[in-house]
Amino acid sequence: MAATLPAAQARLLAEGCVIPAHPLALTADRTFDERRQRALTRYYAAAGAGGVAVGVHTTQFTIRSAGLLEPVLDLTRETLDEAVAGRPFLRVAGAVGDVHQAVREAELAARLGYHAVLLGPAGPGLDEQDLLLRAKAVGEVLPVFGFYLQEAVGGRYLSRQFWRDLADLPCVVAAKLAPFDRYRTMEAVRGIAEADRGGEVALYTGNDDTIVTDLLAPISAQVGGQVVQRRIVGGLLGQWAVWTHRAVRMLERVRRAWAGDDAELRALLAESTRLTEANAAVFDATGGFAGCIAGVHEVLRRQGLLAGTWCLDPHERLSPGQAEEIARVCAAYPELTDDEFVAEHLDDWLR
Repeated sequence: MAATLPAAQARLLAEGCVIPAHPLALTADRTFDERRQRALTRYYAAAGAGGVAVGVHTTQFTIRSAGLLEPVLDLTRETLDEAVAGRPFLRVAGAVGDVHQAVREAELAARLGYHAVLLGPAGPGLDEQDLLLRAKAVGEVLPVFGFYLQEAVGGRYLSRQFWRDLADLPCVVAAKLAPFDRYRTMEAVRGIAEADRGGEVALYTGNDDTIVTDLLAPISAQVGGQVVQRRIVGGLLGQWAVWTHRAVRMLERVRRAWAGDDAELRALLAESTRLTEANAAVFDATGGFAGCIAGVHEVLRRQGLLAGTWCLDPHERLSPGQAEEIARVCAAYPELTDDEFVAEHLDDWLR
């Protein structure tokens, strides 16, 4: 039997919210920095995020081989129990690997009180039918967030038929669309829209390079001889792991634009290119995304939330010139940052 979301979390997911992809806080010797990990979780809760995703690409997939998956999931759970008491909040856990590994990770997440699983890379040798069987098996443990990950960081092409079939699985509650490709995003949305239960699958952007456009522009699909429009209602994003307070405000502005506020629509469209430029610096687009996780860490380090940009893999670091480019966009577009908000609360989050 397919797992289901609690009613409050199901409403929150369907309405749309900001879900940061939670980074991993490390010390200079690359051991788990629990104090700063707690601070990050408190930051996302205080910023107004509707959930967090843990154990995903931004958290570093290698937390598994480092023996940190359970400690990180558990510390986040414990911190959220205090930080978001009294309001609905989505706790999403990443799961990767073949069906056996993904089910084991989903069972761990379920035991720790998580609400859904974001299915990440499956490894070589699995075709689309294998991926569907994996989603169905995981969905017997926890509801599933489908994930279209860009190829530059370990993803793969997934066909329109795959998304149609995935959406028809009763366990699938949402899809994170992050191919970093407008054509593939539209193809996936159309596949979901064509599914019998496609309207029950919430659409979330993971395209950090085109966040505002994804949220503002509905995608049309031909279904049963009629044109239907599907809207991407929120985001599960590495970019929203930084400047999260601003991201929450931005989604509120997007909703006003949906409701017909033309001035807000124009303002958001103007801001869209600035946010893409900032994301190019944070995610190291010129370096082929080699420094994307370290770039997220660099923004959080500048704000005092992290002590450094260290990743589990010592070879994963900022690209030459990336720190300077991040400093440039922060200075050029202060309206995108939430430095003042962080500075006001940092001591409390680090307590």
